[in-house]
Amino acid sequence: MSTLKFGKMIGKEGELRPGASALIFDKSRERVLLTRRQDNGRWCLPGGGMDPGESAAEACVREVMEETGLEVRVTRLVGVYTSPELLIEYPDGNKIQPVAFSFEVEITSGELGLSDETTDFGWYTVPEMEAMDMMENHVPRIYDAVKNQPEAVFQ
Repeated sequence: MSTLKFGKMIGKEGELRPGASALIFDKSRERVLLTRRQDNGRWCLPGGGMDPGESAAEACVREVMEETGLEVRVTRLVGVYTSPELLIEYPDGNKIQPVAFSFEVEITSGELGLSDETTDFGWYTVPEMEAMDMMENHVPRIYDAVKNQPEAVFQ
């Protein structure tokens, strides 16, 4: 199970790892698609690490397909998120400070389903999410996307 650790400059204990996450709204723009992770049982946005040879937007599209079965198109950059105060430690001993590109996307095709990385999915409002066991580093991304600001956020 991966664990998030917070502390002053704890990120220097790991390696920088670029990745991408997707914000997928329902048609009313009131609910966001979340998935429950297989490795730790926590709720999060679909997404994951970038592979060599792909852009952040391509990583986002690939990760959404792998985790949900949905084909999506990136519509805008919500923000770039990283913090030297955050370290993610994986069971295999890898430690990373994530650098996450968070994109708003729209569904173009596919059928929503589970994968070997997810055990559940659902569409949730922000108040519903506040009562869920969420990955803490995904919460600011959701709040920023809901604001629907024209400029990207850099944290």
